Order: sequence, then structure tokens, then C-alpha cells
Amino acid sequence: MKKSIRTLLFLEAIIIPSAIYSFVLFINVQVAFLSSLFIVLGSSFAYKRMVQTQVDSAATTPERDLLDTIEDPHELFDETEINHAPAEELDLKKIVKEEKAKVKLLSVKNMKHGARGSMSAFRLVPYLFLVLGFIALENNALLHLSFYLPALFVGIIAGSLLSKGLMSTQ
Repeated sequence: MKKSIRTLLFLEAIIIPSAIYSFVLFINVQVAFLSSLFIVLGSSFAYKRMVQTQVDSAATTPERDLLDTIEDPHELFDETEINHAPAEELDLKKIVKEEKAKVKLLSVKNMKHGARGSMSAFRLVPYLFLVLGFIALENNALLHLSFYLPALFVGIIAGSLLSKGLMSTQ
């Protein structure tokens, strides 16, 4: 955590002197850098929390043993019963209906799970900061994409490195 704060302060120490050169450069770099940094950090933290709650609730399905996965990757030697009845005796319509019932592309549970991860405040607030910052710069005739876009890239890289450091220590 201390290393991440030091890294963030170091990057800010590089950005702040740009205000001496040009306020337009400073404000574009600052808004773009912070918004992309917060987006990456917020998304990482929200994802980590979502995974942690799934693990804590024991909602994960038990996976096969690593050795079984290596030896039988397609589960050819699985011990589940297979219907060995002759083709004439099989009710294909019933089999198709059963298989269709198993496949649910868009279920309420899946929608709830996806919405919970995407509607996290840790993800929404940084995107709101990005949009409002961009609009504010444009409305005040301060937006210069030649400064803004590279700062977005630097913020993404810094956020990735910081989130990797923060997530590994917790």
C-alpha cells in the first residue's frame, strides 16, 4: 500500500510542474490521468470484491482434479451413465427438449451476477469523472487531445501496475 501511494505521489509530482509551463497542458493531463487511473483501479477493486463474495459464499462449483484434466481434457472417460439404447428406441424429441432445458442463455441469475459487477460504485464513479471532466474541458475550450490522449494511456498503465500491487498484497 505504501509503495502504491509513493508511486502515485511520484507521478503527481511529475504532472504538477506542468502547470508552470501551461495551464491547458496541466489540466488536460491531470483530468485524463486521474480518470483513467481511477477507472482501472475501481474496476480492479470491484472485480476483486465480486470474486471474493463468490468465494466466501461458496458459490463456486468444484473443479476436476488437475491430473484428471490433463489425462482426460474432454471428459471422455467420465463415469456418468450414457444411454446405450438402440437408435430406434430413443425418443429424440424428448432428448432435444431436455437438452434445450439445460441451456439457458439469458437467465435472471446471470443477469443479476453481471449487473452487480457492472453497477458497482467503484466502476460508475470513475466513469462519471471521465465524462464530466471531458465535457468540462470541452465546454471551457481547454480540451487538447494531443495532451489528453497520451495522459489517458499513462493513467491506464499506472492503474494497471498499481492495481496489480494492491491486489497482490491484500
